[in-house]
Formats: sequence, structure tokens, C-alpha cells
Amino acid sequence: MLRVPADLSVDCLLSAYSAGYFPMPVRRRIAWFSPNPRGVFIPDHLRVTRSLRRSIRRYDIRIDTAFADVISACGDPARPMGWINRAVIDAFTALHHAGHAHSIEAWDDEGLAGGLYGVSIGGFFAGESMFHRRPDASKVALVALGDIMKSVPGSVIDTQWTTDHLVTLGAFDVTRNDYAQLLELALAQPKPAALQHVPAPTPPHKDPHG
Repeated sequence: MLRVPADLSVDCLLSAYSAGYFPMPVRRRIAWFSPNPRGVFIPDHLRVTRSLRRSIRRYDIRIDTAFADVISACGDPARPMGWINRAVIDAFTALHHAGHAHSIEAWDDEGLAGGLYGVSIGGFFAGESMFHRRPDASKVALVALGDIMKSVPGSVIDTQWTTDHLVTLGAFDVTRNDYAQLLELALAQPKPAALQHVPAPTPPHKDPHG
């Protein structure tokens, strides 16, 4: 961890992620982190169970149609260990409008069922947070992200840390040195075609939590 206040401007965020850092809170301040070991997915190696394959058929996957809703749901202050505050939402929304942050969304007949958002640079995708309102919706969004990323050889999905839940889906730990090599290779690859668009400007998002 680099214990300095994090500048959340678009340029600084892109530089930080490209160097292996990401922002997280420390005593109510945002600092740069680079944990060792580091959690990653290799897109080709995501584990999809039979039950998850059945769930995939229940949802429609969309990209960047509701970024504000996804990041707001991920930042719900009622969630345990919540850290996504207004400053973070504003910073990643600016990154989204610049074409570098994206939401992968799972929809059903009732609306937005779950999803995730993260930072995309070349063949690298840093998953920031996910949420679900219906069963398996966030997992389905992750599988969809894996399908998008595996179109680019050498791509990697950064999970920052591993959890028991992520490990069941195929995440694993690598050393900082190995992560640096994976990152360098991924950054040298082209961005997946599905993530190459720059989203159109949207009206300012109103935070339902005030």
C-alpha cells in the first residue's frame, strides 16, 4: 500500500491502474493500494457450474446502459464494508464518460438484477465492485465479462483480493512480481471490441441516499 492521499482525477486513475495500484479508503481518506498477493482471474479459466449456466439463461446482458445505477447500487451505504462514497462515484463516473470504466449488467423482466463495474485499459480489466438483487445476477455479469475479455489473448481480470466466493469462480492469488508481468502483457493488448465505445454523456446522477 502506498500511504498517500489518492488523486482521483481521470489521468491519475489511469496512471495508477497501469502501475498496479487502485484506490481504497484508509481512516476516511483514500489511498493507493497494491496488495501482495494479488487476486486475479484468467478469463478462460472462470468456473461455470451447471446451476450457474441455468442462471445465465434467465438474464439479458447489457454493457454501459445503466452505469450510474450499477455504481450507486454497489455504493449502497447499507452494504457491509461499504466504501464507495460520493467522491468515488463522481471519479469513476468521469472515468466512465472518458471511456475507461464500464458496467456489465444482468437484466430480467423486473429490471436491473445485478452487475459489476470496473476499469478497462487494453486487455486489463480491474473489477471494482458487484451487486445483485436476484439470485446469481452478479455471477452472470462476471461470466459475461470473462467472455468479453477472453476475446483478447493475454487479458486478465484483477479482483484486488481473493475471497472464498471468488475462488469458487476461479480467482487465485499471484505474487506482486507475477502480477506485474500479467499486467504488462495485458496492457499491451488491444481493448476488447465490446468495451471500445465511449459512452454518451448522461445527466448528473442523483444519489438516492443523499
